[in-house]
Amino acid sequence: MPSSASNEGFQPRAHWAPDTPGRRFAYRLRLLADLQTNTIHRDLRRELPGWRGRVLDIGCGNSPFRHLLDSTQVRYQGIDVETAASFGYANPDVIYYDGKTIPFDDGTFDAVLCTEVLEHVPEPGPFVAELQRVLKPGGRAIVTLPWSARFHYQPHDYHRYTPSMLARLFSNFSRCSITPRGTDFTVIASKVVVAYVRNLLRLQPNGATDLLWVPLRLLAALLALPFLLVALLLGHAGILLGWGSTDDPLGYTLVLEK
Repeated sequence: MPSSASNEGFQPRAHWAPDTPGRRFAYRLRLLADLQTNTIHRDLRRELPGWRGRVLDIGCGNSPFRHLLDSTQVRYQGIDVETAASFGYANPDVIYYDGKTIPFDDGTFDAVLCTEVLEHVPEPGPFVAELQRVLKPGGRAIVTLPWSARFHYQPHDYHRYTPSMLARLFSNFSRCSITPRGTDFTVIASKVVVAYVRNLLRLQPNGATDLLWVPLRLLAALLALPFLLVALLLGHAGILLGWGSTDDPLGYTLVLEK
């Protein structure tokens, strides 16, 4: 399917693993400013260090959360669709597949990781069945997905799932725990951050006429900076202190057992 990513107003930034000093700094900065990534990291940090055996990362991108696994106890394998490269992902340690049939035998993996992928799957039922198929009996899985997120990686963004629908989709697992990530305070803060960064990205002119708007956009960015900082404080308060309602979170984390 051809991509229309070039028409996307503000595409999510490619997410890199913190495997160099520069990327470690960028990762920490992202945890401060990108509340979606922050909440995903917090949930995975509680689960992944205890995993053992063979681990499959579905839709792995640049494997940004692989560092949370204990490399001495885990044999890691990432898979992704070939079109991932068109969105800025370039991972030499990945097996590319058709997005439908996972290229491994039944019961191959002790655990499966799948972060922010399910919304990009047109037919989620067969995808979930494949995820369960490659898990060993008693195997564990973590799936994260957004609830409040803009239309992204266009046109390959198809769904937003309620907990009720997630419970139905994963009903064949012996355990399915669904936890909201953040609160509506966190959502508001995330929207403010996205609007702020979108304004900064537009500071780069596309033509001579745009040069007239650069000073105005820069001024708007400077004037809005205090509001951005306040919004981030409220967003992190939603995460750390539970301020706000979890009925409208950033997304959900599912902890599963086959």
